[in-house]
Amino acid sequence: MNDMSGHGNGMAAAPATMNSTGMMHRHKMMMHMTFFWGKNTEVLFDGWPGKNNTGMYVVALIFVFVMSALVEWLSHSRIIKPGASNVAAGLIQTFMHAIRVGVAYMAMLAVMSFNGGIFLASIAGHSFGFLVFGSRVFRKTEIPYSVKTSDLPPMACSC
Repeated sequence: MNDMSGHGNGMAAAPATMNSTGMMHRHKMMMHMTFFWGKNTEVLFDGWPGKNNTGMYVVALIFVFVMSALVEWLSHSRIIKPGASNVAAGLIQTFMHAIRVGVAYMAMLAVMSFNGGIFLASIAGHSFGFLVFGSRVFRKTEIPYSVKTSDLPPMACSC
């Protein structure tokens, strides 16, 4: 079934708007609402990575992978030294939390492009980050369960 824009792909075009001179302009805003495969997508920013640009699509995949791994690093890192003042430790924790939440939301928005490759890059980045920073694989000693293993509390959904 074709929509009003003449595209048969289930995406709707934005309505026409008037600019300050009274002229009508039609904005082309198409967004997938289901997962799809392919390099012709927009991730996070208008026009990025662009159409028919395989190199920039690969950069977008790497960028999403790194963002997701960074979220895991921030979730499992120990940056605050024991004995640090409460004010300094609290400010560092707050800054780290803000960065972690911001990067996590950016990764979520990238996944909302509904591109299958971007989705898999995000999952792979989170998995790799957890393997390296959160799992027991690279720990030299066993950490007792009662010992705090990161400066930040676990990510939680506020829904």
